[in-house]
Amino acid sequence: MNPRTVAFRHFGCKVNYAEASNLSRKFEEKGYQLTGFHDQADIYVISSCAVTAMAEKKCRAAIRQAHALNPAARIAVIGCFPQLKPEELTGMEGVDIVLGHEEKFHLLEEIEDAERKALSTGQPTGSGWQLADTQKGILASDPASGIRHPASEFVPSYSAGDRTRSFLKIQDGCDYHCAYCAIPLARGHSRSGTIAQILNEIQRIVETGVKEIILTGVNIGDFGKHHGESLVQLLTAIEKESPIPRIRISSIEPDLLQDEIIDLIASSEKFMPHFHIPLQSGCDTILRMMKRRYSTELYTSRVERIRKRLPDACIAADLIVGFPGESETDFMKTYTFLEQLPVSYLHVFTYSRRDNTLAAKSSTIVSNAEKKKRSEWLHNLSDKKKLDFYRSNLGKTATVLFESDNKKGIMHGFTGNYIKVKTPYNPNLVNEIRSVILTNLERNGSYEVRL
Repeated sequence: MNPRTVAFRHFGCKVNYAEASNLSRKFEEKGYQLTGFHDQADIYVISSCAVTAMAEKKCRAAIRQAHALNPAARIAVIGCFPQLKPEELTGMEGVDIVLGHEEKFHLLEEIEDAERKALSTGQPTGSGWQLADTQKGILASDPASGIRHPASEFVPSYSAGDRTRSFLKIQDGCDYHCAYCAIPLARGHSRSGTIAQILNEIQRIVETGVKEIILTGVNIGDFGKHHGESLVQLLTAIEKESPIPRIRISSIEPDLLQDEIIDLIASSEKFMPHFHIPLQSGCDTILRMMKRRYSTELYTSRVERIRKRLPDACIAADLIVGFPGESETDFMKTYTFLEQLPVSYLHVFTYSRRDNTLAAKSSTIVSNAEKKKRSEWLHNLSDKKKLDFYRSNLGKTATVLFESDNKKGIMHGFTGNYIKVKTPYNPNLVNEIRSVILTNLERNGSYEVRL
């Protein structure tokens, strides 16, 4: 008898990616065969995102795609979308199981329980089951808010399957309540693993041969605060005790990016000189309206500190355009602020209204046309800054971890400060760290090297 096949697809953040990868390993360990989401499978698992309306749209499209590929397949939707809008999903054709964040880690048990019930009633196992109760697998609703009670458990997760890098979740949830963001509603309060727990997870990853780990979470600067530990302590422990050769830190709030963290990275050979610091707006008026916990002055001080200790570091900034009440003058303050700020590139997001957030109550809406214009301005500025950053590294020696991709005979890798490098494909270079001189910057924004 052939093993049951299961296909996973994740949307949104790297935390989702790590969690979906963790779940897929559980299925493999129980004898299921993993297959691509574009293939016909017995079970489709969609790890959803709800950070924007577009993310929800993509999730619904994936459900329809899976149902079209195999109308008899089980379709499970897990994560943020079910946590916030479960009724919308349980009403979709083909959807069999809907799990919020607390329950999604028991997905395999839910599916096998449904299989047993189907067999006991004589229902063919190849046909989809229907939920006996539309609340199955979802926590009871909160009548006051219309949303589900958030998750409270921390479940360690890391991604696998990539031979060179792994995303390791060290923290989940958020105690910040920014005016535009529904993630605290979806993922619950801030919580994290312990230092000992994270070190054990890193050791498991190291044993797979992976040479780079990206520490990720929803608000990783909050690591350990509920059990008397801190992110600085975790990073120090990793520096001293872990054999992993390369570590990156994902997005960290500017008010939580302490001098000690910057100094540790500056003195380390393991931690890469690569920072991702959300800004969201370069206008203090808008930052206050967003309920952000810093000013442009504090943000500038963080960037200047990094540049002083690590002149060649890569610094990425997140921006939101079109926040309710953002005037043309406010936007130009952001643009001018970023023009002068020595960051390396930008991640630009268009504001998307989220139910049950403070910003959703605003009547001062920025038009879609204006949002698009502002987004284009910042994308163009980002392209210029990235090219300037790449050019500033011309002629310098860097170490590159090469990945396994082979696109028309070309493979890629990234320097410690996240500059993309390409070279003719050589299987012996996969997952190898090599020293290169950055001498040939191509127009498409990558360095070509010969080894």
